[in-house]
Amino acid sequence: MTDLRREFEQAAKDIRQLARRPDNDTLLKLYALYKQGSEGDLKRVQPGFFDFVGTAKHEAWAQLNGVSEEEAMRRYIALVYQLLA
Repeated sequence: MTDLRREFEQAAKDIRQLARRPDNDTLLKLYALYKQGSEGDLKRVQPGFFDFVGTAKHEAWAQLNGVSEEEAMRRYIALVYQLLA
């Protein structure tokens, strides 16, 4: 396991220690960066029209298509530690 992967996984654990829940836009960024960093480009079918949360997550992740997993991990780590500061 690479150092970047270890730091990414640690950031995913550390984010749970936030005293306050981030706003929805920040949560979507965290979700999309985590998914891009762990799975790569989106390959799933868009959720149904009335699945508003699923659609928002899908769109946030889709915006990161083409971003390397390593870059997504770096951005995720930076955002997590910015929120924890």
